[in-house]
Amino acid sequence: MPVRIYHNSRCSKSRATLALLEQRGVACEVVNYLDTPPSAEELTRLLDMLGMTPRELMRKGEPEYAELGLDDPSLDDTTLVAAMASHPRLIERPIVVAGGKAAIGRPPEAVLDIL
Repeated sequence: MPVRIYHNSRCSKSRATLALLEQRGVACEVVNYLDTPPSAEELTRLLDMLGMTPRELMRKGEPEYAELGLDDPSLDDTTLVAAMASHPRLIERPIVVAGGKAAIGRPPEAVLDIL
């Protein structure tokens, strides 16, 4: 199974992570997740692989975070995952998946541990 990167070409960390993988000769399936957002089910699988909670994967500085009231601590994981699926800008990036494991490319070198 090829390595998959959930990529945003406007993000410098995402571009740097993709370049690092390409420099190492890693064949990647690039998912431009703003154009093709992961489903709630796919996000749940990614969270399991990352060992993270939905709130840990959210970009809290995005306008949607405040607009949707996602800072409310009473919101459950299902609600937070649904918000990310509907508003993919909320998803931290880039996420690289390889061999049943996932890592966030912050810093880009962090993804090398799963290859």
